[in-house]
Amino acid sequence: MTYVTLSQFREKQSDYIAAAQREPVIVTSRGARRRAVVVSPEFYDRAMQAIEDQEDIRAATEARNEIGRVSHDELIRELGI
Repeated sequence: MTYVTLSQFREKQSDYIAAAQREPVIVTSRGARRRAVVVSPEFYDRAMQAIEDQEDIRAATEARNEIGRVSHDELIRELGI
């Protein structure tokens, strides 16, 4: 990861955006305090997909644990299939 101060980022913004295509760029302010993380669109998309996948897994687990589950046969009858 690349670490830059906010003022460095402002001075060479296009260079750091280009660098973010290879690895995350951490923008700091007031010492070591992180202000932003610049990443490539591909990295962002993968991260968002991973978060969504985890939410789906959590929702599926909750659904499996619900009281009042319906068997496959009951569902078929209920749907009239």
